[in-house]
Amino acid sequence: MDPLHSLLPSVLADLLKKGPISPAKLELAWQTAVGSTLARVTQVRLEAPSVLIVAVPDERWQRELKRSTKMILARLRALLGDSVVTRLEVAMRPATSEKKAPEKTTTTS
Repeated sequence: MDPLHSLLPSVLADLLKKGPISPAKLELAWQTAVGSTLARVTQVRLEAPSVLIVAVPDERWQRELKRSTKMILARLRALLGDSVVTRLEVAMRPATSEKKAPEKTTTTS
């Protein structure tokens, strides 16, 4: 019999793939794909068609995301399905507010 912790990723992926994508599903998939530290300092939103906009607070996090893009996309595809997120765009978030829209966008895929 498989230990419970080895079954959780497939169970989570099955749940996330059911029904339309919602902000809550996207946040859960993002946190699962990147870990709690990166999820805590980023904000994500899905733009059509299947582009994930990731707002980061500074260039250090921007470099980290660019370095890890392929791995993150693979994890998101495993959790959400192949067509939900096909590209990441990393944007710098204004320093004064964490809730404002991203200002500068760079594309990575």
